[in-house]
Formats: sequence, C-alpha cells, structure tokens
Amino acid sequence: MGIEKVTEKKPVSGPLRFWANYKEKHPNISQFLVFFLLSNGITVLQIVLMPLFKSIFAQTSLVDTSFRILQFGQNFDGSPYYVFDYAAGALSAGGGGGLAYFLAVQITIAIAQIINFFAQRSITFKSNSNIWKAAFWYFIAYILITIGAAVAQGFYKAPIYDLFMNTWGMDSFGETVADVITMIINSAIAFWVFFPIFKIIFKQEPEKQD
Repeated sequence: MGIEKVTEKKPVSGPLRFWANYKEKHPNISQFLVFFLLSNGITVLQIVLMPLFKSIFAQTSLVDTSFRILQFGQNFDGSPYYVFDYAAGALSAGGGGGLAYFLAVQITIAIAQIINFFAQRSITFKSNSNIWKAAFWYFIAYILITIGAAVAQGFYKAPIYDLFMNTWGMDSFGETVADVITMIINSAIAFWVFFPIFKIIFKQEPEKQD
C-alpha cells in the first residue's frame, strides 16, 4: 500500500485574511465594495473605447446622418424633444454627432455591459442561478437604463460640449474631455440602478443533492 501524502493548507494571512474576515462580518458592504471596484474598471474601459469608436465612425458618412427618435413633447424653445437626439454634423461644427456618435456610445456601452454581466455574476454575487433567465432580465434593465440615460443626456450633453469646446475654447481636446465626462455620467447612472437589480437577478441557489 502506498502512503498517501496529506497536504496541509496554509492558513490565509495578511490582507487576504483581513478581507475574508471582513466579508464574513459585513457580507453586504463587502459585496458592494467589489461591485464598486468592478464598476469603476468597466467605466475606465468605456472611457478608453468611446473615443476609439468615435474616431472610427467619424471617418464615415454616418456623421452626416441624423438620428432622432422617440419624440416626447417639446423643448423650452418649442422645438421637438427627442429621447435620442443626434442631429447631423460633427460636434465641432455645431452638430450632434449624427448616427456616428449614437453608435459609438451604444457599442461602447454594450461591450462594457456584457463584460459587466459576467464579471458581476461570477465575482461579486457568485451566482449559480439560471444564466439565461438572469440575462433576459439584465437585457430588459439595460434597455430601460439606456432610455433613462438618454433622457438625462438631453439635459447635459449640449451644455457640457459647449462649455469645453466653445466657452473655454478647448476645441478638439475639449470634445475629448466632454466625451469622458458624458461617459462617466452614463456609468454613474448605470451604477446606482444596476446594483439593486443585480441583487435580485444574481441569486445564490442551494445546490441540489443527488
């Protein structure tokens, strides 16, 4: 008979032990902290991707293609108010970025949220519930948040770009700064809305006994 080797597990020490103890004592707070860190990482990714996609689409005719849908009421000046309002023409020329800007924003957010879905499910919430059911509700939440963020953007997008590009005379650099700020605002909206949603859809179900 062979002699089996018994490998003793070394006790966790240092920061890892502190974190393990903290998670045990404060599970909800520690979960929120992990969610916060991952969300900030996703935000950084969006800040990197947004100018990249914007520069790619800026080389196409989509910049001169107006994209205005979901009209609700009117603006203060009497003009129609659109939830998604991207007038034709480059931002530097006084336009709204057109379909090119819309696609740059939405593709960036879509990539970030797909990564966010799997990261938060596996790392933050350690969920073992049905992934397809969770994905369905995540998609519904994503659509609603996208519409909500678009409504909010209707109030702050134009003033932010005007401030950095025209009022402060920063031109193309100001446009890049405005891109970053608008993406951070979008991410902040998603951050506060998604956490309670994740608490519902990312559940830890008891493992079935054979």
